[in-house]
Amino acid sequence: YYDNTFPSAKEQKAFEKNLFSKTHRANAEIIMLDGLTCVYRSNVDLFFYVMGSSHENELILCSALNCLYDSINQILRKNVEKKVLLDNLDIIMLAVDEICDGGIILEADPTSILQKVALRTDDIPLGEQTVAQVFQTAKEQLKWSLLK
Repeated sequence: YYDNTFPSAKEQKAFEKNLFSKTHRANAEIIMLDGLTCVYRSNVDLFFYVMGSSHENELILCSALNCLYDSINQILRKNVEKKVLLDNLDIIMLAVDEICDGGIILEADPTSILQKVALRTDDIPLGEQTVAQVFQTAKEQLKWSLLK
């Protein structure tokens, strides 16, 4: 949540529960709920939502949702399931961060997102790496040292 529409975690959870109850059986792609425009997409055991104000352009929200889904689909190698997503949550969060910052949609091209999050950590100076990239580099170095 990028604003104070739902200031407490309790209100956020109530909204999310209400949203899921209205969308988990529907075949639609868009819903107006509590003054928000919500576009959504489901796959196997996951639901993806992008929300904006009631004045927001639905096509822009759909574009962001499609970018998110297509990026995740490519990152997870077309295996978009809850367990696989949780195992790769660090890179998924990088993709989300590249798509949207502070509630503002920055990028809607999945190819561009993939290029940004798929940088080889060997080529990036340690000071510019994210925590996840540093852990991944350390894990790879430890793995190779144990294999030798």
